[in-house]
Amino acid sequence: MTATIDTSPCPAPGWLPGGNLQTLYGALMARHHVISFVRERVDTPDGDFIDFDWSGPGLFTDRLASGESVQPHPGLAATGARRWIAQGDWACLPQTPDTPALILFHGLEGSSQSHYAQAIAQHFRARGWVVVIAHFRGCSGFSNRMARAYYSGDTAEVEFMVSVVRERLPHARWHCVGVSLGGNAMLKYLGEAGPAASGLACAAAISVPVDLVACGNYLSDTRIGKQIYSRYFLRSMRKKMQEKARRFPGNIDIYRLNHARTLREFDNVYTAPMHGYQNALDYWTRASSKPVLGGIQVPTLVLNARNDPFVPEACLPGSADGSSHVVLHQPAEGGHASFVVGPFPGHLTWLPARLARFFETGR
Repeated sequence: MTATIDTSPCPAPGWLPGGNLQTLYGALMARHHVISFVRERVDTPDGDFIDFDWSGPGLFTDRLASGESVQPHPGLAATGARRWIAQGDWACLPQTPDTPALILFHGLEGSSQSHYAQAIAQHFRARGWVVVIAHFRGCSGFSNRMARAYYSGDTAEVEFMVSVVRERLPHARWHCVGVSLGGNAMLKYLGEAGPAASGLACAAAISVPVDLVACGNYLSDTRIGKQIYSRYFLRSMRKKMQEKARRFPGNIDIYRLNHARTLREFDNVYTAPMHGYQNALDYWTRASSKPVLGGIQVPTLVLNARNDPFVPEACLPGSADGSSHVVLHQPAEGGHASFVVGPFPGHLTWLPARLARFFETGR
């Protein structure tokens, strides 16, 4: 059995033509509700930590379970969270069997403040779901403890994150959502885990670079990829690496990183060797999720707009690439992790509604 192909449209507005405009406008200007979170910090087996931002019915950012009001924690001012979680908070979350719950894995340099995370969290939280944003190392507003960071093929990290949230709410019916880089890591985990991931109800991957070689080359070699998108990501990534180089002298070639102008150059210097790969090509090849889509045993939506400026249409998966549990939705419009709809100034409601429809119907 092969994957199902869905080409039904995302109704992108006529006033916002093309994948680049849709991507940039969605990320920088489209309207969405702003939701705040309660943060939990969990130590990892290797001595680092991961920050989880929680939201759900009964969990409030401005007061504790006792009803006592709390002020926003000053250390979280630059994050999407307002306070740290307290032990009594867990009992405030819904305790009924099969409580719907969602864990979201963000994209490159994303967080719980990212436009797509906010739009998805608000939609599901308003409908009674528990929602948690799992931050990859160094993306929660705090530097992680180690010289390593995060990367697109870190299935062990995804597995750990899933195990943490399922341990917190074992009675919940858990769904996974991964966006861009986080979506690739999530799909790779699902494909490699196969039946072992059956404890998850459903999954959805959005704007995923399933072929990292094609996507990495596209962003590194095209003019707009190099001058706009790579420059945007490299600005924050270099800043983090400069801080790491001060804490871990001799572990990072900061001179070469400061002169990196493409994602290929950055991954050659840091991401690949730091995480066990020979170079960027080896990393991109081995970390891609496309080769393992056939192993997925959980109902999974893979949503990629065909005009995504990060993901060339030619590299999108076909029906033969996925298992019968996979739906490949490939609308013509939508851009990258955007999917703006509606009259000006537009909004981001189509994407979470599409996820909700798949979680409810499997289509």
